[in-house]
Amino acid sequence: MKNNKMLNKLALMFVGAMILPAIAAADVKIGIILGFTGPIESLTPDMAAGAEMAIAEVNKSNLFMGGKIKGVRADSTCIDSAAASAAAERLITSDKVNAIMGADCSGVTTAILQNVAMANGVVMISPSATSPALSTIEDNGLFFRTAPSDARQGQVVAAILKEKGHKSIAISYTNNDYGKGLADSIETNFKSVGGKVTINASHEDGKGDYGAEVAALAQAGGDILVVAGYLDQGGKGIIQAALDTGAYDSFLLPDGMIGDSLPKAIGSDLNGSIGTAPGTDSPGAAKFKEMATAADVNVGPFVPESYDAAALIILAMQSSGATSSQIFKSRVMEVANWPGTKIYPGELAKALRILKNGGDIDYVGGSAVELIGGGESAGNYAEYLVKGGAFTITGYR
Repeated sequence: MKNNKMLNKLALMFVGAMILPAIAAADVKIGIILGFTGPIESLTPDMAAGAEMAIAEVNKSNLFMGGKIKGVRADSTCIDSAAASAAAERLITSDKVNAIMGADCSGVTTAILQNVAMANGVVMISPSATSPALSTIEDNGLFFRTAPSDARQGQVVAAILKEKGHKSIAISYTNNDYGKGLADSIETNFKSVGGKVTINASHEDGKGDYGAEVAALAQAGGDILVVAGYLDQGGKGIIQAALDTGAYDSFLLPDGMIGDSLPKAIGSDLNGSIGTAPGTDSPGAAKFKEMATAADVNVGPFVPESYDAAALIILAMQSSGATSSQIFKSRVMEVANWPGTKIYPGELAKALRILKNGGDIDYVGGSAVELIGGGESAGNYAEYLVKGGAFTITGYR
């Protein structure tokens, strides 16, 4: 493995020297495309701030290939693939970004990758697109993600439900790639541990009334309602309608439902609900939380993953000596994994220096990064309980 890293470095140095014109480091831009409007709009400002923390840390070091990096924000909307693709096209053709940190939701991420990133040869690293379909999608080596696949989240959810004694569940999912993939994973895994799924039905975001959807869920029954949706729109609507009608008073909430805005909107009736989202109790997570608190950034879901996604882009560029996605894409997996010096949040200057001097790094970051398969996180999860009107982490898996 060590020899492979060295051979790859030599090859990339040669390719980088041959490909002209080289992009000046001072011109390096990273697009930050997230749903600043839409069903997870309460989460994305902190996610963007996490990515910008990495950029600011690198710029402060003055060690990135002799120049600075600029983050350029764009709105994915989370759910409108056409709007997201247009926004990504503007990032690449007008803003001239060298890579993209994003997108966030799985459907728009898929659309941007297939319609824009692949056509333009631009690397994308998503902090939160978790659809299992993204594990096998054709990507020309351009797509990576610092959040694990929902194939893994389904296993975690099923284990929690079984441990808590739930024998039957109803599932309501947002009608898109993320919701369908997650709901199917939960159903498959819960059945595999002996559980019963009474109904697995979709809901649309942006509706004013979810009475019909909840009536169907109530008729099917189940010990607990799993809401695989979004906390600022449809998922919230399903929960409120279920509470208002008395259909359900107990909920399991996967990652798209985890965030401060949900218990604030629902109130004390949400107390006792449980949930899951990517998370780790690693030393890097503790360090990132300390840094984020100092920067007045809330460490909500996918914020460490956003810092890590931006950091991996930058470190892959530094490792390859190039800012062209076609060159540095092959370095993402190598800077993310063993062998090499472990790199934690706040140590990007150290990493840049090691890479500049020809050394190897193993980027751990704030989310315990380990990229597997085609370039996705191996997967660590935090378990949540709503208590006192707020999400509280009760453990890790």
